[in-house]
Amino acid sequence: MSTAAYIERHAGDLLKFLREIVGLATVNPPGDHYDAITRRLVAELAASGLEARRFAVPKALLRRSLPPEQQGYPRYNVLGNWRVRGASRTIHFNAHYDVVPVSGRWRHGGPFSGRVAGGWIHGRGTADMKGSIASLILALRALRATGAAPRINVEASFTADEETDSLLGTGWLVRNAPIHPDYAVVMEGGEGNAVCCGHNGVVWLEVAVHGRAAHGSLPEQGINALEKMSCLVRALEQYKKELSRTRFVTPEGKTMRPTINVGGVFHCGEGAKVNTVPAYAAFTIDRRVLSVENNAAAERDLRRFLAAAARKIPDCRITVRKISENFACFHAPKGPFFAAMASSVRRVRRAPTTFRVSTGFNDMHFFAHELKIPTVGYGPGGEDIHAVNERASVRDLVSTAKIYADLLTSFAG
Repeated sequence: MSTAAYIERHAGDLLKFLREIVGLATVNPPGDHYDAITRRLVAELAASGLEARRFAVPKALLRRSLPPEQQGYPRYNVLGNWRVRGASRTIHFNAHYDVVPVSGRWRHGGPFSGRVAGGWIHGRGTADMKGSIASLILALRALRATGAAPRINVEASFTADEETDSLLGTGWLVRNAPIHPDYAVVMEGGEGNAVCCGHNGVVWLEVAVHGRAAHGSLPEQGINALEKMSCLVRALEQYKKELSRTRFVTPEGKTMRPTINVGGVFHCGEGAKVNTVPAYAAFTIDRRVLSVENNAAAERDLRRFLAAAARKIPDCRITVRKISENFACFHAPKGPFFAAMASSVRRVRRAPTTFRVSTGFNDMHFFAHELKIPTVGYGPGGEDIHAVNERASVRDLVSTAKIYADLLTSFAG
């Protein structure tokens, strides 16, 4: 039996496993159920014939890296190895197992049901990105079951905290775990007929506006932080226009521009009351950084604009705090690895393959920048990622398993 036929025949196994791990609500923050899912993933890699182990991130690092309310939630990363006789090169597959929080009313049994209906599997993480984990596991099992050994050594990592900043997940793994990849596939960013060869970076800032409280009947005696914040937010419209002048054209011919999203989180401080002049207001800025830009320069420029805009607003005093950042990456899709990935996608999906750059960030940059190895992004993807009713196509999950298996049996490095 061919590996593709095995995968088709065992699609039910993929869905059963995916439903199980979707049912483990690995919501980050704070980092729920990390222990349970990583134990399950180690067992599944071992059952697929890989040497598998789990690494606990040191508690001292957790204390330095996490806010106090999250320090009771341990972080784990999983690594599996398949050493192939005669192979001199290694390919690394990477996926994160954490998911974003849920809200709203979900169809099909709720956010962690993993229910299959109408050719889709529903639930948080089905698309981002536990579906990729299930596709890889089935691909590895198919190779073992059919005796179709890879032509290249295989490493597989399942990591924590990508939905925050990955520093305790893929960042920790790349810097501390015994990995030796020559190529990497981060199992998201590309899907369908498109392979990802890069992604935007991001700088997250919180802007706090400081006013002065007063009684609501005497507003002239206070400084209204909300009003000052509103003026500052309006000023950022000019900054958006300035950003639009910077452009990057992707291999598929798409023009990308840097963006900012204002107020993903906004709030007032303690002591807020309907009849009190607000003394504090804060909002966040999500600044997407193109691969032709530099994070540090982008942050300096944004801080400079905010300071200048605040000076033009009477009695507007602000402080700016960096929440986090993630770095952009881009690798021109040339060379044998990129050609092999495109060929595997084309053979399975029977359609021309394109290369794209993702607007969202993922963990590709850890491999592309820190390890300086050719890196692509590809997975099953899905719909309503980070939203209510997230779902993944059963057909795409199965096709992705075939693509991973095809790549491993056709590419030797």
